[in-house]
Amino acid sequence: MIKAYLIDLDGTLYHGRHRIDGADKLIQTLNEQAVPYLFVTNNSSRTPQGVADHLNEMGIPAEASQVCTSAVSAAEYVAEESPGARVACIGEAGLLQAIDEAGLQRTEEKPEYVIQGIDREFSYQKLTKALRWINDGAKSILTNPDLQLPSDDGLTPGAGTIGAAIEAATGVSPTVIGKPSSIIMKSAIDRLNLRADEVAVIGDNMRTDIAAGAAAGCETLLVLTGVTTKENMDTHISATKIRPDHVFDDLHKLIEWLSQQASQASKKG
Repeated sequence: MIKAYLIDLDGTLYHGRHRIDGADKLIQTLNEQAVPYLFVTNNSSRTPQGVADHLNEMGIPAEASQVCTSAVSAAEYVAEESPGARVACIGEAGLLQAIDEAGLQRTEEKPEYVIQGIDREFSYQKLTKALRWINDGAKSILTNPDLQLPSDDGLTPGAGTIGAAIEAATGVSPTVIGKPSSIIMKSAIDRLNLRADEVAVIGDNMRTDIAAGAAAGCETLLVLTGVTTKENMDTHISATKIRPDHVFDDLHKLIEWLSQQASQASKKG
C-alpha cells in the first residue's frame, strides 16, 4: 500500500516559470487526503526555501521542509560518511548552504571531498583546482548528472556537463547523488520514515525520475507532461530497461487515480 509520494518538479509540476495544468489540484488532493509527500529535485542551485518560494509563486503550496534537493542530499551523504569533513565546493547558494547546515567545513586547502553541482561561474581556474584536489586524494561527489537544463531562452549546460569535464581531467568517476541514483531517493524515504515499497515516485522523466524510483524499490508513476511522451516512451523504456508501474496522460488522470486509491483504502479501512 502506498503511504507517501516523492514528486518531481520540472516537467512534472511546472515548465520553467509556468505551472503545468493540474499541478495545484494534485497537491490540493494529497493535502485533502492527508497523504505525506516530498518534492524531490536534482536542482542544486536553490535552497529548499528557494524551491518552496518558486512553487508558491506559481500557486503550488509548498514549505521548505517538504523539499529534498540534490544539494541537501549530497551534503547529508558526506556528513554521514565523514562527520565534519573538509569539503571544497563547486556550486551555488543551495549547495553552499547545504554544506554549512550539514556541519561540514568548507575549505580550499587539502579538502577530503569535492562536492560539485551547477556552477554558472565555472571556469578553467576552478577546473584546475578540482583536478588538483581530486588528484591529491579528495573524493569526488556530484550532486546530479543532468547534462542540460531548460531555461526561458533555451537549453543550458547542467551540473553533469561540468562533472564530465572534471571526470575527464581527473579520470575519477564521481559518486552521483541525484536522480537516476537511488541515493537521493533513499534520503527522501528516510525523511518520511517509511519503507521503499510504501512510497511511490511521480515524475515525467523515464531516465531520471522513474529510473531512480525503480532503483530505490519504489512504485513508479509516470506522467506524460514533460520529457517522456507517448511518442518516445518505448525508446526510453528500451534504453532504461525499466517499465513504469503506471502511466498517466496528464495530471488530471493521475488525480482521478489517486481519488480511486483513496476510495478503495477507505472501504478496506
